Amino acid sequence: MTFCCFAILNCRKGNSSLQEPAEGIAVTNNVRIFSYNSLRSATRNFHPSSRIGAGGYGVVYKGVLRDGTNVAIKSLSAESTQGTREFLTEINMISNIRHQNLVQLIGCCIEGTHRILVYEYLENNSLASTLLETIISGTMSKHVDLDWPKRAKICLGTALGLAFLHEEAEPSVVHRDIKASNILLDRNFDPKIGDFGLAKLFPDNVTHVSTRVAGTVGYLAPEYALLGQLTKKADVYSFGVLMLEVISGSSSSKTAFGEELSILVEWTWKLKQEGRLVELIDPELIDYPNAEVMRFITVALFCTQAAANQRPSMKQVVEMLSKEVHLNEKLLTEPGIYKGHKTSKLNGAGTSSEGTFSRGDRGKKAIKSTISSPQFNSSNSLTQMLPR
Repeated sequence: MTFCCFAILNCRKGNSSLQEPAEGIAVTNNVRIFSYNSLRSATRNFHPSSRIGAGGYGVVYKGVLRDGTNVAIKSLSAESTQGTREFLTEINMISNIRHQNLVQLIGCCIEGTHRILVYEYLENNSLASTLLETIISGTMSKHVDLDWPKRAKICLGTALGLAFLHEEAEPSVVHRDIKASNILLDRNFDPKIGDFGLAKLFPDNVTHVSTRVAGTVGYLAPEYALLGQLTKKADVYSFGVLMLEVISGSSSSKTAFGEELSILVEWTWKLKQEGRLVELIDPELIDYPNAEVMRFITVALFCTQAAANQRPSMKQVVEMLSKEVHLNEKLLTEPGIYKGHKTSKLNGAGTSSEGTFSRGDRGKKAIKSTISSPQFNSSNSLTQMLPR
């Protein structure tokens, strides 16, 4: 398995000129400004048959520009409180963040209350529509059989994209909503993270799920969902859940497991405790390297530990996924489990969703371990986890 090379991040200051541009002419360094009429024409007046996805941030349509270029056009559902100039400034910053595992932003439309983003079009849509059973535009998405090499490539490529956002991008980006529908796949099933800049375009009180947390239940790190503690380790947790979905072929947010109706992370830990992890693997995977698949599952469990400080960094995750390393499972602790229910306000943490958090039988007290637990990335822990 080979590493993907990081792209060079080019952060130049954009020209803030806001004169009325022609279609496709850049008014900032990397951003093309499109008229609303041109995007309406590209999507056949946003016809339902052009719809290829939807989420809390908006609806996505496939469009064809006048020059024949296929694009993904996302009409944002939440109206930003920013003015046009501020919105363009942030769009320009996002467009400067380039990596082969991030969806490329081509341009935008800002007319009246319309806020529309134009992205590169990826032939195989999202991981959710390709691997998991999802409904798009009222019809069941097409299921594609993915062999293990493709699934491993999706996991590693997504990890590389996240590591870039966390460690290389300026400023660094916490995605906040890593999930299968935000992982897009090109014609070769190489993954690209989508919506990585949308959190920057809206104030914190503008969120996009019914739980009023900026993220999706089933992927939420408990310390973020319950206490509003947003760090890079929240993305690490979500990535761990995503890996389990890729391996199992099951949705974390739409599927319950076992008689206790456990969520995916909970079920995985139970199978590990009972020595039945092989039951997690998607039955459609006929031929796969058992040791590698088990290593990926173990990495996912390290990513979803209850204590945020015990989770690895994405850079460490990349190393663990790309090398045949022996993982010290004695360091592995129980995952944090969050199940959202009704909403409530948290002291000093904004608005969040009140729910249940479990780590064994210790309830919310386990969250406090995110402060007192030893750092995972200390040299001692790392040398125990990875062979010298």
